Amino acid sequence: MQKLTFQEKYDAIGKKETYYEGIFITAVKTTGIFCRPSCRARKPKQENVIFYDTTQEALQNGYRPCKVCKPMEKLDETPEYIKEIIKELHQDPYLKIKDYDLKQRGIEPSQISRWFKKHHNITFHAYHRQLKINSAFNSINSGNSITESAFDSGYESLSGFNDSYRSIFGDPPSNTNDKSVLNIVRFTSPVGPMFACASKKGICLLEFTDRRMLETEFKDLRKRLNVVILPGENPHLDHVQLEMKEYFKGRRKTFTVPLDTPGTEFRQSVWRGLLDIPYGETRSYKQQAVALGNPKAVRAVASANGHNRIAVIIPCHRVIGADGSLTGYGGGLHRKKWLLDLEKENSI
Repeated sequence: MQKLTFQEKYDAIGKKETYYEGIFITAVKTTGIFCRPSCRARKPKQENVIFYDTTQEALQNGYRPCKVCKPMEKLDETPEYIKEIIKELHQDPYLKIKDYDLKQRGIEPSQISRWFKKHHNITFHAYHRQLKINSAFNSINSGNSITESAFDSGYESLSGFNDSYRSIFGDPPSNTNDKSVLNIVRFTSPVGPMFACASKKGICLLEFTDRRMLETEFKDLRKRLNVVILPGENPHLDHVQLEMKEYFKGRRKTFTVPLDTPGTEFRQSVWRGLLDIPYGETRSYKQQAVALGNPKAVRAVASANGHNRIAVIIPCHRVIGADGSLTGYGGGLHRKKWLLDLEKENSI
């Protein structure tokens, strides 16, 4: 499989993009420092650069980690203080945490709001409200009255609750039976942060957060399942995070977490075929079409692969060109290579 050339790597640095995260490390001879490809520091001269595959290689060759991009840490890892607050809110969505409470903890409200805006595309207080509404939705669905669910959720007036509910669901709480919720979680991986969504049946989406088609996938799920996507507790989300952690460490070759994959009958058959490709092996689009009993459906198969919403677990990264070359992958070709290299290394 083709590797990035020195020039391709050099062209990639300085753009402050996370696309090549986990693929290579940039070491600078004149400073003795190594960085992520997305480092915000000034781009070094070409003759002063050497590239390594891992941070360990850079350390072994005498380089020290950059203090700007912190390459020894996971990219966009959730800060510990935010992890603790998220944990508290999930344990008690009705907990009141206002700006004053954040300042009492030594947390600047604007700082935590910027982090949520960057990584969840909503403010901290909006995230908190969504958790409360999700809990109220579950309460109403469990048979509790709207009034009881509203006040138990910490709302001081029924009209305030109705307004918040309608702003998220588009309908009043009395129409709860017409709606359902997908829960979402963000977590980090060695090659960048990921989102996972789950229904009561199983995982509906698992994607890298910088996938260009991500918002389209969210819209498609909302439309197909008539759902609202909200943060909240879901055992399938705990399950998938555990199994993904084991996979990235090379300890897991098959997954047991349930999946919920709405789509056409043809796409469903293609995705089932992907699940049949063994860990550490690859197939061409042609072989995939033949396995489905339709050798001429190569383009249709490739399209179905591209509409797969569940990265890694439904392993479209194991499908390559007939000549052995890497071809399209929603998470980026270099992540595809990283995943294939991981599986090759651990399948021996």
